[in-house]
Amino acid sequence: MKITILAAWPDKIAQCVLALPEGSTVADALAACPIAEDFPHAGQAIFGRRVSLSCVLREGDRLELLRALQVDPKKARRERAEAARALEKKPRN
Repeated sequence: MKITILAAWPDKIAQCVLALPEGSTVADALAACPIAEDFPHAGQAIFGRRVSLSCVLREGDRLELLRALQVDPKKARRERAEAARALEKKPRN
């Protein structure tokens, strides 16, 4: 079966197409893919849905390597809201 492994950095994208035997898992695919070694990933997904290393792959799957978040989304939203409130309170000239 053929699968695609995709890794995205802020400035580039790498893709690897593998031919694996039926019944292969995500862990098997990562072991066989050279880009997985260079990409410090925090998780993996198939077509955008998170999966574990023991998940069995199917023909045509796109395995995506996920990076760790740079900023906590809740914290980022809180900071944007505080900045917007500070602008509202600032007097106009």
